[in-house]
Amino acid sequence: MRIDKFLNAVNITKRRAVAEDMLAHKVVFINDVPVKKAKEVKIGDIIEVKYLEYTDKFQVLQIPKTKSTPKASQAEYVTKL
Repeated sequence: MRIDKFLNAVNITKRRAVAEDMLAHKVVFINDVPVKKAKEVKIGDIIEVKYLEYTDKFQVLQIPKTKSTPKASQAEYVTKL
């Protein structure tokens, strides 16, 4: 699954447009490498999102099969580091 779709599907960002904007401004990293929106996410990848005042890190546990998942089930797909 592409990183822009993944960020939206597992509720890290509220909308895919927000994810695309973050990727365009190089604030999203996979395994310490800035990525473009077409980058494929794999199980075990470390996703890092750098905000102005803090940084969030997530490890990918599994890839969702659907376009969106309930916020309550986010822990099935990513774990916050």
